[in-house]
Amino acid sequence: MSTPAAAYSEILASPVVLTEERLSASEMLQRKHYDRIAQDYEAHYGDACSREYRRRFIYQPMFEGIDVAGMNVLDGMCGSGHTTEYLLSRRARVTGLDISSEEINRFRKRCPEALGLCRSLLDSKLDSDSYDCLAVVGGLHHLHPHLNDAIREIHRVLKPGGYFCFMEPHSGSIPDVVRRLWYRFDRLFSDNEAAIDVRSLENDFANHFTINRARYQGNVGFLFVLNSLIFRMPLQVKPIYSPALMICEAVLSKLQNKSTACFTIGQWQKK
Repeated sequence: MSTPAAAYSEILASPVVLTEERLSASEMLQRKHYDRIAQDYEAHYGDACSREYRRRFIYQPMFEGIDVAGMNVLDGMCGSGHTTEYLLSRRARVTGLDISSEEINRFRKRCPEALGLCRSLLDSKLDSDSYDCLAVVGGLHHLHPHLNDAIREIHRVLKPGGYFCFMEPHSGSIPDVVRRLWYRFDRLFSDNEAAIDVRSLENDFANHFTINRARYQGNVGFLFVLNSLIFRMPLQVKPIYSPALMICEAVLSKLQNKSTACFTIGQWQKK
């Protein structure tokens, strides 16, 4: 996978067609959900304020200690390519994978130098032991009840010693109690969304991964800057309040633990 062009010629020689018959019920929910909200999602999560939040509070701690320059990185559940943009700026060679055709079309326009594939993370059809790093930002909690299957697929495609980096809402927190109530009524959430039990996953895959990092964070900036869509914050006022909330986020992050944080950042390494 030396260049996106070379990768395209190899992979597209035997394309994978994501018909409804090939997808599980949870995958169909996920694809229809993101096809439906793609335009609004891009407006709120692709603006300058959200990009800066992700850079400071998600990407920097998630990839801390990893020099991705020259690495083959798979952006799993890549959406329209926000994480890939960051990885490309760090000189990684990136493949984006997402089940939504709408999002993959946006991904290819945003990141033409990367390879974008419309495929499922549960069955990627990618070669085993082929990636140095695999990143998932806010996608795993859409995969219930097939989360463990996804982790097994992630393990398969990673090279020995390869990094699995992720950011997800986690169970066992005060924000998750509120989140579960909100999920029931808000159309912006799909029916199978649920926070992940990080401790259970760590135990289930203790023989497959070394846990390098588990960090809990996310507070006012996460809620009203990154997730302005969920709270229906007007985009025109978002640049006004965001700088102050990100200062608060940085201060409060130093005081947070699992019970108060909105999300967890994990960095695992394949044994």
